[in-house]
Order: sequence, then C-alpha cells, then structure tokens
Amino acid sequence: MITIIAAVAENNALGKDNKLVWHLPDDFKRFKELTTGHYIIMGRKTFESFPKPLPNRTHIIITRQKKYSPEGCIVVNSIENAILKCPKDEEVFIIGGGEIYKQSLLLSNKIQLTRVHGVVEADTYFPEIDPNNWQLVFEELHKNDDKHNFDFTFQTFLKKKKTP
Repeated sequence: MITIIAAVAENNALGKDNKLVWHLPDDFKRFKELTTGHYIIMGRKTFESFPKPLPNRTHIIITRQKKYSPEGCIVVNSIENAILKCPKDEEVFIIGGGEIYKQSLLLSNKIQLTRVHGVVEADTYFPEIDPNNWQLVFEELHKNDDKHNFDFTFQTFLKKKKTP
C-alpha cells in the first residue's frame, strides 16, 4: 500500500519557502500516528525542512545530488527506486514535496489528506485529485480553536478500481 499524506489548502497550497503556512497540532498528531513505524519517502528539500530525522521511521530521500548521504537515511534518484527500497507487504508513506506528490499520484493507492479550509499564498502546490480516479471514503471536520488557526478536514481517498 502506497499512501500519500499531505496537508493542503483549498487552493492546493502546500507551503512557502520550504515551510508549512499553518500550525495545526492535530494534523501533526495524525501524521505521527499514521507514519510511525513505517517507511517515509520524500524529496531532499522536504527532508531538509525537518530539524532532524523523524523518529521511528525509515527515511527514503529522493535527490539528483550524487554525493548526498545524510546519516541513517536511504538515498535514491527516483520515486520508482524509492518504492523498490520498501517492504512489499507494508504501508509506505509519500510525504512530499510538491514534485514528489505529482510523480507518485499514479503509483499510490491511498491519499490521507488534511484539507485546510483557507486559501493561502504558496510556492508549492499539491496536484489536483481527479474524482474519476479517486473516491473519498472518509471525512472528519475540525473547527479552528485556540491551537488551530484554520478549520480543517481529515479526508481519506482510495484509488478507484479500473473496469476493463
């Protein structure tokens, strides 16, 4: 199972200057619960946006840089090679950034999305989710509060089965 996981504004904005443009502790908590103990695949810039590697996860970094080798991480040059490094019988998470999401959309089976209810300025965007290919199977609304500056909805999409 290959799962894309992202937090995305209503205009598909992901972030600006290699940073998220919101602070949603419940989204961070969900991300941690879903990805802990699993392989996570990301681009180099996404990896470098973390202060340190995320604990209890196997990091696979996609980069074109030949000598890039952060300690404790697997480094590859394509999304296909990243997937080949993962166990076949486990859920694997694609965690960004924008170009990696675009490349992995056709290869993925599931999308765990946090839809942030707002339109924000960004320089990185999530690809459009084609309703012909994806079915929304779960939604849970969370209202903004003193810890969350936006309303947001947890959504789960499953890839539709192609009929011959």
